[in-house]
Amino acid sequence: MPRLLLSFLCALFVLTACNQPVEDTGPGQPVKHRQDAFKAVLRSFEPMGVMLRDKQYNAGKFAELAGELVARRDAPWAYFKADTLYPPTKAKATVWERADEFEHKRQVFFEATDALLVAAQTRELEQVEPAYEKVYDSCKSCHNDFKTK
Repeated sequence: MPRLLLSFLCALFVLTACNQPVEDTGPGQPVKHRQDAFKAVLRSFEPMGVMLRDKQYNAGKFAELAGELVARRDAPWAYFKADTLYPPTKAKATVWERADEFEHKRQVFFEATDALLVAAQTRELEQVEPAYEKVYDSCKSCHNDFKTK
């Protein structure tokens, strides 16, 4: 009986350990910081898309969210350092191998978010929708090239 109990406890320990997330063990945990920063960006960006898709456009709230997006957009980029390509990152090695292209896509994102903020301040849906799509497209383009799925 003690042998069976010991086997059971060992099996339980192994299964529990398998379900634990891989921790970012790098200095200052840059992967975790950039993931958290991207989540903050998404918390501003996603509700705008919901408003547009659901035909529930609220000009004031949209402008507020666009301002938050611009305020939060800088945060993730400082955490893409050459020594941060290790689990649990979803960033591909191409981030560092094609750094100029990655930087270009970051600049396109910044230009698109600036344009979205300007469009949001007009409060005109006809200007907001294409500006939102440009931001969406810039995110998608970068994810396609530089993020594992």
